[in-house]
Amino acid sequence: MVDAAVLDAHGLTKRFGERTVVDDVSFHIARGETYGLLGPNGAGKTTTISMVCGLLPADAGEVHVAGAPMRTGAAAAKAKVGLVPQDIALYPDLTARENLRFFGKLQGMRGSELAARVDEVLELVGLIDRADDRTDEFSGGMKRRCNIGAGLLHEPTLLVLDEPTVGVDPQSRNAILESVQALGTQGLSVLYTTHYMEEAHRLCDRVGIIDEGRLIAEGTQSELIAQIDEHTRMKVAASGPLDAFADACRSIPDITAAKVAEGTVELLVDDGPRALAPVVEAAEAAGVTVESIDVAEPDLEAVFLHLTGKALRD
Repeated sequence: MVDAAVLDAHGLTKRFGERTVVDDVSFHIARGETYGLLGPNGAGKTTTISMVCGLLPADAGEVHVAGAPMRTGAAAAKAKVGLVPQDIALYPDLTARENLRFFGKLQGMRGSELAARVDEVLELVGLIDRADDRTDEFSGGMKRRCNIGAGLLHEPTLLVLDEPTVGVDPQSRNAILESVQALGTQGLSVLYTTHYMEEAHRLCDRVGIIDEGRLIAEGTQSELIAQIDEHTRMKVAASGPLDAFADACRSIPDITAAKVAEGTVELLVDDGPRALAPVVEAAEAAGVTVESIDVAEPDLEAVFLHLTGKALRD
């Protein structure tokens, strides 16, 4: 077990018949850390968190939450976890406040403590002005924010969010992401599953990339990108003697390749910011007029493609 880890999952394995859905997955989450489990639909993310939360028994491996062993009947360990499932878990004929009061009572909360905590959570998820409206009148994004509120009521040590932005509009999605970011700054540990690379980039301190049930890479974004030795790609749209411009670019130390393609010069660059000024100078020297420069830094999508040979959404 990893010392001082809020979550320590080791060797998790789950089979359904002859199919291994999760295969020897291990990771840990420190206090105050947001950890992203990034992978395509069907990669094993939901099965993994079902074992983490004690909803599904593992065929092999073990989980500890704040030092307590997690099993399907482990009430003490489960009380440390706030689970926000992918499917909405609210009563549609109850208001947001009534829903949260109900779930708070299930966690043993009562009276003024519960009332104050419900208002605090509604404020946090941006629903205090709709607290007394029925949730069947809510948009999909509002329902998901209320769902997150239900998982936060009992002040868990670990919040588990399973694809919380699926099917919501951009405004609600941004509100959800802002709420998760705020929780991270407050010291809550978060396990966040997603198949959206940009969400993992925005929210997560570390990312575990999962595909076909196996955790194939793990680390900070910069650590993951460093593993694949990927270059920055720079596309310069320009007019004039592009072949001469490309030749000049090849002599710039940070540029490893240059080619002319349909009114552009495409460059592979080791250090994009450092190479930008020399590229502009080379264009001027070659008599080329630069119209635009697009810079594409390597990202988690590039890491996933490199490791699996397929795009994240395949």
